[in-house]
Amino acid sequence: MHVSLSTIVYLAIFFSPLTMFLQSFILILKMFILHFNLNTIKLEEFASMFHQILLQIFQKLNKERTISAAYHVLKGKRSGQTIQDIGLFQLHQYFGLLPKLPRTTFDEAVTLFMQYSWLKVQESGHFYMEKLGLQRAQQTPPFFFDGWHYRGNEHVFFARLSLIVQSLSYQTAAVRSFSPISRDPDIQNWVRSFLQNHHYLQGHLQQQLLDECTSVLKNIPVSDGSKQLVLYRLSGYRLPGWTWQQLADKRKESVLDSQLAFIETLHKLLNEVQQNNDYPLLKEVAQGVRVKILLTDSAQQTAQLYEQGYSVEQIVQIRKLKQSTIEDHFVELAMYEPNFSIGPFVSYEEAEKVWQASKHYQTKKLKILHEALKELSYFQLRLVLAKGEV
Repeated sequence: MHVSLSTIVYLAIFFSPLTMFLQSFILILKMFILHFNLNTIKLEEFASMFHQILLQIFQKLNKERTISAAYHVLKGKRSGQTIQDIGLFQLHQYFGLLPKLPRTTFDEAVTLFMQYSWLKVQESGHFYMEKLGLQRAQQTPPFFFDGWHYRGNEHVFFARLSLIVQSLSYQTAAVRSFSPISRDPDIQNWVRSFLQNHHYLQGHLQQQLLDECTSVLKNIPVSDGSKQLVLYRLSGYRLPGWTWQQLADKRKESVLDSQLAFIETLHKLLNEVQQNNDYPLLKEVAQGVRVKILLTDSAQQTAQLYEQGYSVEQIVQIRKLKQSTIEDHFVELAMYEPNFSIGPFVSYEEAEKVWQASKHYQTKKLKILHEALKELSYFQLRLVLAKGEV
């Protein structure tokens, strides 16, 4: 039995106000359960997604950073070093994908890679990839995460959508009391306002949201299996969402891999919603989810003082912070503020020397570059690397 994507959406969300739908509810529910074996999911013939992502990150950081740098990227650590690494090594898509990633899980993967002769870790924590590891990294498929702009907020979007779907499902079934899928009071208050603003009791909201969900799922370039991950996490009247363990068992993969596939699908879905005007309701549900100001709060404060004409030294005194911390903020500005000029700190000719040395030694390590360009401070070197080659 083939069930189309639009039918699956109806079954997963099932809050259509149509009388015929309500009359055939039991039959459709039985069809849904019978088909609920994830038949359309086709497992790929490669290692786990988590391991592939790690290989890609390690390849970008190869010989340049400690093994922990990759862990901090995935956790979304907001330190100056990690934020700068994101820009220097083009790691934006991976940032903050797994904020709750246990260090033991990460270390187990590293140990496995070492056993496979994919990489070696030195006592200092620095690592380098071996030939076999580099070959394996090059064989990994491209991923389409957008961790830098969402930073875990995709889960806020889905929590809102899930509670909306659940609420409308129970309302359609004329059941007024239920246990909300989200316990977060912020999510509950947001959804309550959304439903009231859209006069959900009139029945029009159900159909419009259903149409938008059907359309966006048809339009995003992901497998049916990934789309089903999103749908099967939804809950409704007498139809609870599946747990991560249930989904992972059906997909014959780890829970972590199922969660990563789910996150990638949400990122694609959110980008589709943000870039088109065809999804007004979903765009409202996604309100505030995408990060617009990429600087850390502390760097923003430093930027405001600099715009007022204060020097680095004066900002250190005003903010009562270490000079190295303020310098971190300026490096962050150089990396993420297109209009910020490093001209007052380093000349064009000096910047050219830095890039020539970086290419010659094939590194972005400050220690090596400083030995080659002793006339430049570490701060100047960092600014040039952060700004990028012109």
